[in-house]
Amino acid sequence: MDTSYRVEGGNKKAPFTLTVHRGDGMALLGMNWRGGKPPRDFVGFSIEFREPDSTKFWPIKNKIAFPGQRSKQSDPPIESTKAPFQKFRWVHFPFNAEKKGKFTYRVTPLFMDATGALSRGEEQTAAIALMRDTLPKANVAFTRGFVSSQAFAQHFAPDGKITTIIPGNAKKGLTFKPSHKDAEKALAWMGFEARSAILEVLDQAINNKNAQVRVIAFDLNMPEIVGRLVKLKKRLKIIIDNDKDHKAGSAENAAEKRLNTSAGAQNVVRQHMANLQHHKSIAVSGGGINKVVYGSTNFSWRGFYVQSNNAFIVNSKKAADDYFTFFEDYFKAKNAGDFMKSTASSGWHTLGIAGLDAKVGFSPHNKANGLLATIGKDIGKAKSSVFFSLAFLGQMTRGPIGPALGKQMKSKKVHTLGIADANVKAGNLGITVMTPDDKRRVVRSSALTGKVPAPFSTEPSGLAGESGNERGTRMHHKFVVIDFDTPDARVYFGSYNFSEPADLENGENLVFVKDRTVATSYMIEAVRIYDHYRFRTVQENKKKAKTPALKVITLRPAPKTAAQKPWWQAHWDDPIRKRERELFS
Repeated sequence: MDTSYRVEGGNKKAPFTLTVHRGDGMALLGMNWRGGKPPRDFVGFSIEFREPDSTKFWPIKNKIAFPGQRSKQSDPPIESTKAPFQKFRWVHFPFNAEKKGKFTYRVTPLFMDATGALSRGEEQTAAIALMRDTLPKANVAFTRGFVSSQAFAQHFAPDGKITTIIPGNAKKGLTFKPSHKDAEKALAWMGFEARSAILEVLDQAINNKNAQVRVIAFDLNMPEIVGRLVKLKKRLKIIIDNDKDHKAGSAENAAEKRLNTSAGAQNVVRQHMANLQHHKSIAVSGGGINKVVYGSTNFSWRGFYVQSNNAFIVNSKKAADDYFTFFEDYFKAKNAGDFMKSTASSGWHTLGIAGLDAKVGFSPHNKANGLLATIGKDIGKAKSSVFFSLAFLGQMTRGPIGPALGKQMKSKKVHTLGIADANVKAGNLGITVMTPDDKRRVVRSSALTGKVPAPFSTEPSGLAGESGNERGTRMHHKFVVIDFDTPDARVYFGSYNFSEPADLENGENLVFVKDRTVATSYMIEAVRIYDHYRFRTVQENKKKAKTPALKVITLRPAPKTAAQKPWWQAHWDDPIRKRERELFS
């Protein structure tokens, strides 16, 4: 199994370098020019890829083209061999990323003469495996987060409506049936690997009559999940959150009734610790299976199909045994205080994967053994980079995380960027984009689904939330990546919101992994989401400044006069863009 987290192009004759970083079903390509600045006629990179066991290269298509090439949303994207990417990094999703073997990328610089004709320069190639399993005993999986995709809008919701695919009301989740003609294809596309990996764990348990299953669920309104839990019968024990949004009339109440019948009421508990029972976790043990699912993905329509989420599937007997033991600590606890007295709440617990520095903590903690301060100090120790996607950052105004991130965003050496959801004003949620120049740019939710310049398509709304805490939230990740490009690369993630309530009040899981392959996977996820919302902030800023909006966004041709600057000039003049260019290449 090839778990290389990065590969480099080996053509020394090429005028640029190429580094390909391995993600979960995706790759980040970083390019840099050798020996100074590019020539003024350099107009971008074409990117092509070849699947394993294939001889054909497929050009990746660009939605942005040179003036006159593409002007309407209905115009088809253009091959990057004719409309190159004017970026020094690019995230690519191969359609068949689960194929075993290596994907080969071919990147070529394109140049434009005075007549507008394009010519190709010396290319670079690099091959990397993007197969499903991240490591032999640990797998990172993401939902696709459909609001971050023009492809979803084009293929499944050209009218901007999605209520034929997912329910508009979480309470109807267990009875909703999609009517969209391509619903199953759309759901598989939106849920991406997180959906398939989580359902696979449950299917393995169903098919193995010696397997026992333990589940802790915050949101629980997906027929695909509840139906599988019902099949487990008395081999299942489950804890379901019962805070105010999961009570009367909720899908969680309906799920409880079904599971009381199938598993037995003695195997079903409702609780919320001091605030929320916020886990989204599953463990299977027995019959040769030892697996645990951690992460931010709620077992809900919104968790799988609307939000950007992650899951981490661990294959380890120690991890499964520990989870079963600590599950009982939750199951028997009458309140948060009871759980705080348990071994589970005492600190970190290793996941038992040979050769991998990985551990998990369970909340709520008492103040003496909380983990929040440890994370804050670690963020402060970053030497090269910090990438993050943090839902509910507003909860972090108290505690060490906000100040630690703020410190690194002011650093001239540590490249720091990420996004968080934001409460712009009552009834209007949005996204906060935190850029490496220490700016916080807010995109209102109305702008997230509003009109965008051609040739881009308007994207669907996110619909109502599954609970009062997550209504309207599109970015639901909770992770921080530190120094991904160093031997000390590490990442924190889980159901844990990096806040005092998560540390001291809620039932949560927080996972720590020190590994470059895992850290790189999370880094790429952070970058791809950041890029989408950063584009939105540019459009928002133009509206606020009353700057005339571009009718069509286009590529920049090669400059024709000495006064005109080439598209790439800012990547050398701006020290932050320069730092980023060098970081990824």
